[in-house]
Amino acid sequence: MSAGKTIGFLFIEGLADWEYGLLSGSAVEWFSARAVSLTPTGEPVTSMSGFRLTPDRGADPAENADLDAIAVIGSDGWASKKAPDVSALLHTVEERGGVVGGICAGTLALARAGLFRKAKHTSNGRDWILHHEPDYAGRENYQDVPHAVVDGRIVSAPGSASGTFALEFLRTLYPERADAVTEMRSLFAREYS
Repeated sequence: MSAGKTIGFLFIEGLADWEYGLLSGSAVEWFSARAVSLTPTGEPVTSMSGFRLTPDRGADPAENADLDAIAVIGSDGWASKKAPDVSALLHTVEERGGVVGGICAGTLALARAGLFRKAKHTSNGRDWILHHEPDYAGRENYQDVPHAVVDGRIVSAPGSASGTFALEFLRTLYPERADAVTEMRSLFAREYS
């Protein structure tokens, strides 16, 4: 993977405004990453707060050969039976050694793609994920914790954990930059000390 890494942020209608800002902003500002916005069809979407997002591109794997990582951002739409199938893109990024992350209901996309089959993971609660995907592969690997979980290059988090999602995603994508991630963690923690 290249030194200047590209992270795709995958959004659907009703995206959760608070779940991607720490990751996207920190990746660009601290790590000189390139952040790219995606929606399944390349069409604009509206966030929970009513902000309109016009994406850079769609979620077709052919359009996204440059992605070193993908972050699936939460929305109530992922819990719908009409949720888009983005498995092809997630598998493509994973198969070339990229980081694949999901936060909040975005974890359902990873569960549906089978990415939790062998990976420890978390979501919005064991009962919550099982309610939406009762038979997903790897449900025995669920970790009932309030922070992000990393296993290999798979990162997952509940919707309330955008801070640790950002930190663990960047730690996984930039293992050689552990000092910068530690500095970020200290900076974020000051608010709660």
